[in-house]
Amino acid sequence: MGEIRNKVAENTKLVTFNLEDYYVEGKRVLVDISQWLDQGFILREKEFRASLQNHNWEQYKDTYVAIQCSRDAIVPIWAFMLFTTKAMKFAKKVVMGNLNDLETQLYQEQLRGIDFKLYQDKYVIIKGCSQKPVPESAYVMITQKLQTIAKTIMYGEACSAVPLFKK
Repeated sequence: MGEIRNKVAENTKLVTFNLEDYYVEGKRVLVDISQWLDQGFILREKEFRASLQNHNWEQYKDTYVAIQCSRDAIVPIWAFMLFTTKAMKFAKKVVMGNLNDLETQLYQEQLRGIDFKLYQDKYVIIKGCSQKPVPESAYVMITQKLQTIAKTIMYGEACSAVPLFKK
């Protein structure tokens, strides 16, 4: 009697793509620039610069920072730029937007670095449920990438996959 082999698994063209594998580990921080608005609506340059000067920038050490304004106020772009120049001395990345925008940009960078030859003419299942925060936009991004090379694309798990694309 010889070695027991799973010939189905060995010969399958089915490949699972798990976006969770490309999650960038690290602390995320959302900063609301409205905390520096006078009366909640007006950004005064002199006061803003003084507030940034006295701000605790160490709190952003090795973090991923999203900066936004939650108020319906006109905030000049230079305010976000000035914040970025200060934060980047400590943070790994600063993104204008919310935490979902931050995740989207991190996934864009991760997906750019993948060698997709592994998925050439394969039956690909994009894994659904995840334990880590994967933005919905990442599923759209990976679908676009895989559609150019995969034979089929499905979503979910092997036992209950939803067909999305067939070449």
